[in-house]
Amino acid sequence: MAHLPPNHPDRLALADEVHARPPEPLELPSRATYVAVLVAPDDRERERDHVARLCARFDVAPPAAGVTQFSAQLGPVRLKWERHGEFSGYTFFARGASPTPFSEPASSLLPPGWLAAIPGHTMVGAHAKLVASGEGPPDLVRMAEHFEGNIVVGAGIGEGAGYAFTDFRLHADGCSRFVLLSGSPSNARGFTPRQAGRMMQRLFEIEAYRTLALLALPIARRQSPRIVAVERALAELTDGIAREDGNEEALLHELTRLAAEIESGLSASQFRFGATRAYADLVRTRIAELREQRIPGIQTIEEFMARRFTPAVATCTTVSQRLHDLSERVAQASGLLATRVGIAREKQNQALLASMDRRAKLQLRLQQTVEGLSIAAIVYYVAGLVGYLAKGAKAAGLPLDAELAVGVSLPVIALVAWAVIRRAKRHLKSAEPH
Repeated sequence: MAHLPPNHPDRLALADEVHARPPEPLELPSRATYVAVLVAPDDRERERDHVARLCARFDVAPPAAGVTQFSAQLGPVRLKWERHGEFSGYTFFARGASPTPFSEPASSLLPPGWLAAIPGHTMVGAHAKLVASGEGPPDLVRMAEHFEGNIVVGAGIGEGAGYAFTDFRLHADGCSRFVLLSGSPSNARGFTPRQAGRMMQRLFEIEAYRTLALLALPIARRQSPRIVAVERALAELTDGIAREDGNEEALLHELTRLAAEIESGLSASQFRFGATRAYADLVRTRIAELREQRIPGIQTIEEFMARRFTPAVATCTTVSQRLHDLSERVAQASGLLATRVGIAREKQNQALLASMDRRAKLQLRLQQTVEGLSIAAIVYYVAGLVGYLAKGAKAAGLPLDAELAVGVSLPVIALVAWAVIRRAKRHLKSAEPH
């Protein structure tokens, strides 16, 4: 490593990621049990302790802290434990076959009570058996006996290396069933051990991801009536905006309520709907990896999923899209209402400005009237002072007629008063900000 720059902190983990969760090689005959449980984050450590106690029972080193996958041989059973984002998968492998179909699954070799005590809630339980196909094509009548007479789904897989059959139903023990037959008329050698392990892992993953993808279906069914009600209320609200009946406050209150209800629905469902899309893509990928070949008279796994699984996923996708569309429509209605309120406010502002303009004109007229009165008052008081001065001068012996003096001064006083007021107005006007 001396010839390379320092490693990125995640380089080794990313390099190992493509090798994560390798399939277990399986010899003929073999049986397996798969269990997938939803585990709360607080139970993750308790889950590891539960696996560690099983390992201690068989004197096997337990999984290290923080590991996401672990496998070990525990007596007659081989355990493969995998942690995923929101669930954990347990696969138990055992050699040999049951005396009768699925009478002794691999999980029956575990210590009593250990499987039921796994922390979390069971989402998937499945049993599988791997046996040789025998001569010729599989006998579908005898195959139905493995599934208690239910309709069987299956196909040739691995480009003719063998067959896979299931009924995708839960049986009395709470588990679904898979049968893998190794070998076919076109490939008598059948599956290699690694290929058999990959095929069984894909079948288990199809069952797990199918179930997890459909966790959103109950949510979609609960959301559908709410969506219809919100759509109806939004249509009525939009009509109210179009009518312009002046009830903006009530419309805004209803619009806010609808927006809150839609956001509540989105926040409560979008993680699950997003997970559905991701799991559905994984299901389609795993089915494609089986490389199915049709067996006359029965549905392939892909056909079964297209008829039943795909419509359920489409329902979840549609509900999710309707919620997003409703959110956008509420945003548009909010914009329309805001525009309407803005127009109404603009009209109010225009009316207010017109009213202020009228008041300014009235004030100007009043001011002009007051100016005339002010000049008259000034002339009156100044003329009175002139009269007193003239009378005083006459009493002092000056030959002055007081009334004549007042009469002559009136025009002069009026002109001077008018000039002073005009000058003051011009000064104030020039001092106003432009």
